[in-house]
Amino acid sequence: MPKKERKRLQVVISDEQDALLTRTAYELSSPERLISKSEVVRLAIEKIARELGEGENLEQYRAILDTDELTDS
Repeated sequence: MPKKERKRLQVVISDEQDALLTRTAYELSSPERLISKSEVVRLAIEKIARELGEGENLEQYRAILDTDELTDS
């Protein structure tokens, strides 16, 4: 069975954001299955898209994006 074709995206994140990704991957992992930081990012994308599609948390996400924490370097 052929592998799914995936697109690659490279982004620059802060040390704090990397630490959050690492901690989240660790918390989601179990002895049976380790979760990668890439999987955490894909999960977050799906969750945000689903919430926005349902009209949830739009203003909350906009407020987060307006903070200095997520500004591009």
